[in-house]
Amino acid sequence: MRIRRVRGYLIVFIIGLAISGLTAFPLVSESRLLVTVLHALSVDTLLPGPAAFLSSVADGLRDASVRYPYLAYGTDWLAFAHLVIALAFVGPLRDPVRNVWVVQWGMVACVAVVPLAMIAGPIRDIPLYWRFVDCSFGMVGILPLLLAYRHIRRADSAAPQPLAVAQQ
Repeated sequence: MRIRRVRGYLIVFIIGLAISGLTAFPLVSESRLLVTVLHALSVDTLLPGPAAFLSSVADGLRDASVRYPYLAYGTDWLAFAHLVIALAFVGPLRDPVRNVWVVQWGMVACVAVVPLAMIAGPIRDIPLYWRFVDCSFGMVGILPLLLAYRHIRRADSAAPQPLAVAQQ
């Protein structure tokens, strides 16, 4: 039962990574759609700062795609990296106890999102509120991994240990 829970948490994490990766491909159309939806819902009047920032991002992505389409290749690689990282979690999905290190590595990566956002954000003129949005991906992502890790450790400690061979 414990391993079934571990697999459920890992599947949630894998799906999140895959969705995050797949949505990095159509950034121009997605960002424009987001701005249109926010405007239709009058979010731009409630939160003018974030709405203006997102509109600026959408404009920048559109302009860059017209003038410098090769820049999108960078986000294609970002998308690819998310998908490949998701594949790394197939090992723990198959044998969580033996591959617990992948879950630990994923938790470290989730925590590492915070310093990256807080260091690179100001360098790239990213507003503070958006850096917190970026940090939330790591903090949300770590939750299923922490739960999976806890169950893996309990399953490992409950497993029968092999008998040590007596030395003469």
